[in-house]
Amino acid sequence: MCLSQTVSFAAAGLLLAGGAHACSRALAINKKYLPVALMPVFAGIQQLAEGFVWMGMNTTNPALTLPSALGFIFFTWFMWPFWIPLGVYVLEPAQSRRKHLFLALALTGLVFGLILYVPHLVNPEWINVAINRNSLAYEGTMLLDFMMPRLATNILYLGLIIVPPLLSRYRHIRYFGLSLIAVVLVDYLFLSYAYISFFCLLAGLATFHLIYIISNNKCKRECPVLFA
Repeated sequence: MCLSQTVSFAAAGLLLAGGAHACSRALAINKKYLPVALMPVFAGIQQLAEGFVWMGMNTTNPALTLPSALGFIFFTWFMWPFWIPLGVYVLEPAQSRRKHLFLALALTGLVFGLILYVPHLVNPEWINVAINRNSLAYEGTMLLDFMMPRLATNILYLGLIIVPPLLSRYRHIRYFGLSLIAVVLVDYLFLSYAYISFFCLLAGLATFHLIYIISNNKCKRECPVLFA
């Protein structure tokens, strides 16, 4: 979380515990839930990484800050644009005409995520972490900055994580997509000074909706054959 080391670790604990419960329920109900159930777990690991970024910043320890920041942006730039459409793809019934679209979006997200993340492993100086208004701001250079405006990169990124849930067969997964839209709007309107950190925090908290969906088997209504 963006506000402090303590809050980041607390958020990580809650998300990891909730994600573990969701994974347990997914294994009991239907393994198709599992990729979605892992999202709160990944969000928890990401918040844990940000806690260590805070620790490194507070102690002026770049040997801790840089690898922790690389762990944080691994989920930001690589995992989410790939894993969210993959989770929707796995959940979608085999007869759905949109299933191939979700697979295509997942593969696009995989390539896009690699393009965004891997160059930072080769050029760690591209990562610039600063404290802005008592929040962590992740700025720096991205490979696609040399090819197109950052706004275009951000729009493509948001499309990959928002469009698949919105097109899902399942009503509550579509509601999760609406939650992500609300996160983007709040982040853009009020929290742009540390938008990456706040976006990941709010999107992480939004995954509690996924825990609710799996715990209560909400997909059963639209597809009782799979989720009876």
